[in-house]
Amino acid sequence: MAFEKLREDFPLYSSEDKDIVYLDNACQTLRPRQVMEAMNEYYNEFPACGGRSVHHLATKVTMKVEEARERVAEFIGCSDPSCIVFTKNCTEALNLVAKGYPFRRGDAVLTTDMEHNSNHVPWLQQRDSIGLEVRTVPTPPSGLFDLERCKEEIQKNVTMVAMVHTNNVTGVSIPAKEIVKEAHDRKALVMLDGAQSAAHRPIDVEDLDVDFFAFSAHKMLGPSGVGVLYGKGALLERLRPLIGGGGSVGLTDYEKVTFLPPPEKFEAGLMNYSGVIGTGAAVKYLSELGMEAVCEHESELNKTATEGLQDLASVSILAPQDARHRDGILSFNIRGMTSHDVAMIADEVAKVEIRSGMHCVHPFFLSRGIDGCARASFYIYNTKEDCRKFVDTIRFIADTFSR
Repeated sequence: MAFEKLREDFPLYSSEDKDIVYLDNACQTLRPRQVMEAMNEYYNEFPACGGRSVHHLATKVTMKVEEARERVAEFIGCSDPSCIVFTKNCTEALNLVAKGYPFRRGDAVLTTDMEHNSNHVPWLQQRDSIGLEVRTVPTPPSGLFDLERCKEEIQKNVTMVAMVHTNNVTGVSIPAKEIVKEAHDRKALVMLDGAQSAAHRPIDVEDLDVDFFAFSAHKMLGPSGVGVLYGKGALLERLRPLIGGGGSVGLTDYEKVTFLPPPEKFEAGLMNYSGVIGTGAAVKYLSELGMEAVCEHESELNKTATEGLQDLASVSILAPQDARHRDGILSFNIRGMTSHDVAMIADEVAKVEIRSGMHCVHPFFLSRGIDGCARASFYIYNTKEDCRKFVDTIRFIADTFSR
């Protein structure tokens, strides 16, 4: 696959900023023309309301939304599109499970100490509101996931395991299949935060046998404002919707409401039709590339960038140092500098765009006395030349400003 040719599909690379080195993909990816064209097609050709009116414009909207649902289902190895719920982002999808599942006081949820706030805050809220017990699996100094410790914790009467599939700080992926099996053997459910995995590696939810899987479109070439929750059919039936209203109900009277079956019962109100359609186009684009090839490309870029920084005494890469364990993410600090200063200088001197701060994983950094890190994250349109510019820029910053 000639990934360099893909830049022709991304308008940013033909703009005044075409020399930009965009390495903030774990936050949000760029979008190809194909996604924008699919979204504009909705606004230009059938800008109506789906699922309600019976005229031909509305019917076209409904058909396009369901086509996107089918594409997303196929993309993650789901054989039943009705198990795909469209939300506004991964955060909403995770909250839907945390606050919609019928937990009881005293039930326990097991997470890790490196969860994004989206899979941390909802559990604290449930702890405070219904008495849910929240436990965590600590990350050892190696930065790798401690499967044996996880298994020990699962054996302690856990109701649900809710973990990040690929971490957004270090890029480490958990052994999801082994965790799911151990949890199911103990009658526990498993939800995976797939925000950083669905965009970068092949996902097969049925092979994993995972109960819930959540991700966002904006991290995988799609528009902002669209997320996805996959859930096994019987479990979606048990979930309470976070929002009630038009489009989610079969019939209401003055006393009661009858909700539609999933996924409609979770999709109340006017949907982001253009966004859902754009998500379908993004999934189609990635499927044609092949996720194995995407994963391999990112790994090569990460290896190149990591090797370029490893001999700098003033640069510390967050564990694990071996790029083979980190997918497409490279997080680091420069001695004597804040991560925000590193990111701002990189942008100012070389148009190298990276992320800085605590990356919405506050407890991890606070518990280790670290005020954050700089993070480069790679994607399909990035090249070896991008890696060279990134390395040269960080070397310049380290040589000039490090104390």
